[in-house]
Amino acid sequence: TPIITSFTPLDLHDIARPARTYEINTYYIVQPLEAQQEIIKRQIEYWLGEGGEDNPTRREAVSLVKVVYTLDEAIEDIISKRGKEPILVGTSAKKYPNTITYRKLSEKIHKERDRDFLIILGTGHGIVPDLMETFDYILEPVMGSGDWNHLSVRNAAAIILDRLLSPNRW
Repeated sequence: TPIITSFTPLDLHDIARPARTYEINTYYIVQPLEAQQEIIKRQIEYWLGEGGEDNPTRREAVSLVKVVYTLDEAIEDIISKRGKEPILVGTSAKKYPNTITYRKLSEKIHKERDRDFLIILGTGHGIVPDLMETFDYILEPVMGSGDWNHLSVRNAAAIILDRLLSPNRW
């Protein structure tokens, strides 16, 4: 059973902005609860409308957001747009047998330009183990200078995108 967490208003634009910065095609928010989806959709509508008039860069970033009920729905959307299944990359604070380093995944992303990579981040208690088993890769944990690595999803998303896609990273 998946653990469903509340969406926070900061998640929308604090992940959309680095998604735009690193030229991500779509930032999917998977939210199975209708009430939570309505909150997210209202926020998107605000930034695409009235809020975007005063803040056009926020509008541009938020235009990347698509709300879906399930991960399968996001995958199907990618297949319908791009014609191929994406490579699924999970994230976790733990290591798994199929853990991949940032450098190796970055190299794959840059070499396999005809493929989409769907990076899946969890909130709350992370991604359920059954789902983790379905991913092609699990990205190595985001580690700081110590042994504490419990970042917000917003912080982790920005760090991960930078490590994978920054042109001056490697």
